[in-house]
Amino acid sequence: MPPAPPLARILAHLEALVAFPTVSSESNLELIAHVRAHLAACGFAVTEIAAAGAPKAGLLARIGPQGGVLLSAHSDVVPVAGQSWSLAPFALTRRGGRVHGRGTTDMKGFLAVVLALAEGFAAAPPARGVALALSWDEEVGCRGIAELAPHVTRVLGRPDLVIVGEPSRMRPARAHKGKVSYRATARGEAGHSASAPAFRNALHPAAELILAIRAEQAHLSAAGAQDPSQVPPSSTIHAGVMRGGSALNIVPDSADVLFEIRHLAEEAPEEILERMLARLAPEARAALEVEETGRYPGLAADLAHPAFAPLLAALPDPRPTAIAFGTEAGAFAALGLPTVVCGPGTMDDGHQPDESIEVAELALCGAVLARLVGAQPG
Repeated sequence: MPPAPPLARILAHLEALVAFPTVSSESNLELIAHVRAHLAACGFAVTEIAAAGAPKAGLLARIGPQGGVLLSAHSDVVPVAGQSWSLAPFALTRRGGRVHGRGTTDMKGFLAVVLALAEGFAAAPPARGVALALSWDEEVGCRGIAELAPHVTRVLGRPDLVIVGEPSRMRPARAHKGKVSYRATARGEAGHSASAPAFRNALHPAAELILAIRAEQAHLSAAGAQDPSQVPPSSTIHAGVMRGGSALNIVPDSADVLFEIRHLAEEAPEEILERMLARLAPEARAALEVEETGRYPGLAADLAHPAFAPLLAALPDPRPTAIAFGTEAGAFAALGLPTVVCGPGTMDDGHQPDESIEVAELALCGAVLARLVGAQPG
């Protein structure tokens, strides 16, 4: 069994990773080059996958026998603009038992553990195959994994297990909801408000849509599928943005509503959408155009599957949990790969000013991964 990576090495890697300001709107190529060079020096075979139409890329890397474990992370972080930081966001700062910096929890801490673990493989290759999938644009709708996923099994083969290292307090998170986002555009007829009844006000069907969304949410809460391990336990539908009109004395001829469905694995978002739209009066429905603007699948893993046994045996707390936020795990599960979310930290600390993670959680993650990759294949 390889030793757990030294905490000093984990923190050194995390310091280097945090220094790359890989906000989703910016390029991640410098970070990718840094990680690629490190993994290659540790004996990994590394393949870079370029993003379509953007100065970004992802990595697929592996070492050791076929099968084994695939460790998944994303390279991008959320913005710091508009947040009140008391520390430099793209520098690692240690305060007591925590380290601060953008991405420490979500999710460069996990990536730093993987890079520190990899250092031991040059001298002592792992008993189990170890692979890394590093994506981009996770924070803006899991866009990068949609491009990366088709290359995973071609480049890496079929791993026995995929661990997405999003923060879960190092407990195995078996489930989270999928998400589909939409834009509804209402069409009307512009005119002077003095003659408002003579014109079709685009805000009216948009408002009816929001009422239909509210009614559908009530139905989902009362009569929809339920998963008590998730919070909330039902699928949800939510309108987040409404835009329309240019002046009080002009009847608006267009309006937009941005809404989303976060769905349990057993509920199809298409059915939720159609049921909601069926609540509209025919005139309102005819005035609306609905387009899908993004999606990612949910996760519903059966941890009784034998593929998860080595991870559960390596964890000090193997009790299953679920998470409220979305991840790239569903994209790997859609490839037929046993997939779980398990990583250091908690999302309560992610996306926040002065984002931080407990140093002890990073050390625990290193110890768990060392036990996992040192286990003899079953």
